[in-house]
Amino acid sequence: MSFTLAIVGRPNVGKSTLFNRLVGKRLALVDDQPGVTRDLREGAARLGDLRFTVIDTAGLEEATDESLPGRMRKLTERAVDMADICLFLIDARVGVTPADEVLAEILRKRAAHVILGANKAEGNAAEAGVLEAYALGLGEPLRISAEHGEGMPDLYTMLQPLADKFEERAEADAPETEVDVGEDDPDAPRAITASKPLQIAVVGRPNAGKSTLINKILGEDRLLTGPEAGITRDAISVQTEWDGTHMRIFDTAGMRKKAKVQEKLEKLSVSDGLRAVKFAEVVVVLLDAAIPFESQDLRIADLAEREGRAVVIAVNKWDTEDDKQDKLKMLKEEFERLLPQLRGAPLVTVSAKTGRGLDRLQAAIVKAHTVWNRRVTTAQLNRWLAGMLEQHPPPAPQGKRIKLRYMTQAKTRPPGFVVMCSHPDKMPESYKRYLVNGLREDFDMPGTPIRLTLRGQGDKNPYKGRREKNAGALKKHLGKGRG
Repeated sequence: MSFTLAIVGRPNVGKSTLFNRLVGKRLALVDDQPGVTRDLREGAARLGDLRFTVIDTAGLEEATDESLPGRMRKLTERAVDMADICLFLIDARVGVTPADEVLAEILRKRAAHVILGANKAEGNAAEAGVLEAYALGLGEPLRISAEHGEGMPDLYTMLQPLADKFEERAEADAPETEVDVGEDDPDAPRAITASKPLQIAVVGRPNAGKSTLINKILGEDRLLTGPEAGITRDAISVQTEWDGTHMRIFDTAGMRKKAKVQEKLEKLSVSDGLRAVKFAEVVVVLLDAAIPFESQDLRIADLAEREGRAVVIAVNKWDTEDDKQDKLKMLKEEFERLLPQLRGAPLVTVSAKTGRGLDRLQAAIVKAHTVWNRRVTTAQLNRWLAGMLEQHPPPAPQGKRIKLRYMTQAKTRPPGFVVMCSHPDKMPESYKRYLVNGLREDFDMPGTPIRLTLRGQGDKNPYKGRREKNAGALKKHLGKGRG
């Protein structure tokens, strides 16, 4: 999915009909009565060879209070803010209404890319309305009929160049991971700059305070927050300079247990959060101090480790805790027990509401990124390996002794090591964990995922076979002598 398209407009202009046509299914309710759609609905759209996410929105009305229409309007405005492209529909048979003019003004201010669509444009009755649409100042209106499928090739023509642009942006945003390193290459990690900021995803269960935390880091209420769980529906990235370090921070939808994820929209939001983890270099798993380390928190942290990202655990709402010392001790013990694969990862207590602990969180993120980039020379590794073998030799399963001959670092981001050995398939997991834990401790790589690969190596002994050959020659020679 290279971009997001939000379909917006006043009630009953055919937004849901167009949504259903783009996703190829009747996901959205359609009726002649206005105001059927009240919430945002997402779907995977297909138009020719374009694949994108389309959002059906509630009809934009002029209400701005806390009434139902007012809240629906706020949700639709949020869709406008988070979408890459807005498709603004008017009813060509009715023509441009005062409500359309108000909505056009909102879109001019809030949306970067707006396509104006004159729906229900089939037949002569729509001609006057199409001509009126030019007065909205949003360019040439696109004549379409969502019900009959007319105008879809023209919509494709308008979306294609924008799709190429967003695909390039996605490639530029993707972090460099699994980087090959030269033998004994001591290069430092890449410099963090405004054009190549450190990329962070903030993930966690609903209502853990992710959006509140990011707003506090930014110093402004950029992201929608509130007491209700599940306000954030899409992964949204913001760029900032935090204590001198350029960062791009992804705010993600709360991830709940699969059994509780019923709405299709929430399923898409969760998958978008998982996508944000893949776009990050450092993943901040935000826990609620009142209910930390629930099974879903553990799954999220484990996902980040399996994706090979540096992980920082942040415990939010620390200002509400009374017995902080005992609670912190309990959290550290639980962390060590439940997430041994992230042994040594930083655990930071914060309050997104008051801003306490944010300086420690920033330092932990920067350190985690540095460790994620760590390189160790081959000479250091082989000296270390000799010591580890002397301290605790590998086992001999089925009487076959496993020889570890040579070790080198093959990759970084995260650190990846290769050990050349005999019988790699017979090496028990416990001994691999012994080596990984030793790497963490001796080369100061706490918390970061470490990849250890055992590779078989043909016996390079140049004398192999020579003894048998010499013995045969000597036997032959002695036999001749007897004669």
